[in-house]
Amino acid sequence: MTKPRRPDPPPLETNDVGVAVAGTAAWAVALVVLLIVGLPDEHRWWLWVCVAGIGTGLFGIWYIPRLHRARARQLSRHERERDSGED
Repeated sequence: MTKPRRPDPPPLETNDVGVAVAGTAAWAVALVVLLIVGLPDEHRWWLWVCVAGIGTGLFGIWYIPRLHRARARQLSRHERERDSGED
């Protein structure tokens, strides 16, 4: 005999924008360090890795709040539809 499945726990609340800011800052620090240290020509591609990391982080900082708002709207819409269907 199988036990009934327990309900899923609620999702953890995290500061996703804070994580993106920290990651972006880490890439920026890495870029500054590499510029100060100086790299031989065959390793200069690391500078572009840092630039790509910064760019991706800036996109995340811009996109994450929009994603959270869209998910909240979708959840709200779903709950309204569910509640109106229980007449």
